Amino acid sequence: MSSYITPWKKGVKDGIPIALGYFAVSFTFGIMAKNAGLTPFQAVFMSATNLTSAGQFGALALIGTSAPYIEMALTQLIINLRYCLMSSSLSQKFDAGSFFPHRFLVAFGITDEIFGVSVYREGKLNPFYNYGLMSISIPGWVLGTFCGVVSGGILPGRIISALSIALYGMFIAVIVPPAKGNKLLTGIILLSMTLSLLFAKISIFSQISQGFKIIILTVLIAGIAAFLFPVREGANER
Repeated sequence: MSSYITPWKKGVKDGIPIALGYFAVSFTFGIMAKNAGLTPFQAVFMSATNLTSAGQFGALALIGTSAPYIEMALTQLIINLRYCLMSSSLSQKFDAGSFFPHRFLVAFGITDEIFGVSVYREGKLNPFYNYGLMSISIPGWVLGTFCGVVSGGILPGRIISALSIALYGMFIAVIVPPAKGNKLLTGIILLSMTLSLLFAKISIFSQISQGFKIIILTVLIAGIAAFLFPVREGANER
């Protein structure tokens, strides 16, 4: 029993900062979901089943434009495709004899932050460590969504507008730290911003829906970076 409880407790402890950060960001998501016309149940259900900030914020933009289902599905596939790679990478840290269903359960709770904490943990990974991370982080994300969607109809408009800045703060926090000292990544970020601006301002692209703009830009920029700057085999070996 201790082989389960000890790693679970460690996961809960390591997941507390993640949960606090999730609460702040999902609070903003809840406010935006309220403005998009979602009910508290719909917003909370989306957070509980998706666990993806970029995907959920992107979904709100598509819902606001009444995008077709196929566009929503393709957009979510492109935005969240990285989780497939994260899950595959993290599965290599499990013991070969790990109960197979554990891999599916752990994969459900893979987010950028949970993956980052898990992958840098030394030695083999115990699934119950990830369950600990999930058991504190997921409620933080869901609770923040609920509080945000409920407060969206109570708080003054100025406060709601100010809290919406948290979304942009989250994006800045994601891209700035890894870009420091990395000219390649900085160049890719600047290229992404430039192309996004062109797609928004050039009239020829105005007929393209928001969802397909995200799909085109993601595939285009990722493809260019992969072609020009491939990661050579063994380049990251220590």
